[in-house]
Parts: sequence; structure tokens; C-alpha cells
Amino acid sequence: MKRQVPAASPEAYVSALSGWQQRYTDALRLAVREAAPLDEMIKWGHLVYASNGPVLLIRAEARRVLFGFWRGSRLREIEPRLKPGGKFEMATLELVEGTPLDRSVVVKLVEQAVRLNASLGNPTALSPRGAAGVASSVHRIDIARHAGPEID
Repeated sequence: MKRQVPAASPEAYVSALSGWQQRYTDALRLAVREAAPLDEMIKWGHLVYASNGPVLLIRAEARRVLFGFWRGSRLREIEPRLKPGGKFEMATLELVEGTPLDRSVVVKLVEQAVRLNASLGNPTALSPRGAAGVASSVHRIDIARHAGPEID
């Protein structure tokens, strides 16, 4: 598998996508930005959002878009399709073309995930590596509600 150079910015990441992956990623990004003031960055080759440590990720792949939360196991009451796995109580929603996802659910997930980091601290702090490097090419997002592609 050919390794690709990470995008220089979140905008470049989305611009490099096409078709339904671009539409889903753009719509998720807009809903996330609506929900809370977060640091947005390219980390590990995909979009990562942080507030007192990493909160969530959006990763577009050839056949799916992943919408994952570091404390996602605690968010399954809001979205039962989140699949737990990995460290830090990580849980991920796998989106394929046509997967329904309500914008209000995205906003609730993000708001609750930010609250969890505010009350419990950085989810990676207990890791031997900690949150080192989580702040690469950070773009501060201050909420500016604007129209964009809608998630169903």
C-alpha cells in the first residue's frame, strides 16, 4: 500500500477527497464545528479535534468514513452504532455511502464528548506516551454558524 503525504491543512484534507466521502466528511466537519469550539488539526493523516486532549476524529478511507471518539464507549446511549475498540474508551461509527446520520445526533455526540474531556481530563493522559504530539498543525475553530451540506 502506497503511503501518502498528510494534507497540509483540514481544508486540503477535505479538498483531496471526492464523491460521497467528500460530502460526508464536509458535512461532519461543519456539524462538529457547529457543536463546540475545538482545535482542528491533521494528525495521524486524518482530521482530529481536541479540547483538553483529543475528542474525536474523522477519517476518510476508500470505502468508508470513520467518525470516532476517544471516549466513545460512554457515548453509545446517544448513538448505539458506535463500535467500541482500542484504547481510551475509543468507539467509532463506520459510515458508508447512504448511511443515515442525523446532524442533531452529531452535535449531541460532540457536545457530550467535549463535556467528558472537561470533567475527566485528557483521555490520553494515562497512556505511557501521554498526549504528546496531539497539537500538530492546529487550526482554532471558533463557532460561526453557517449553512453547509446537511447530514440527513
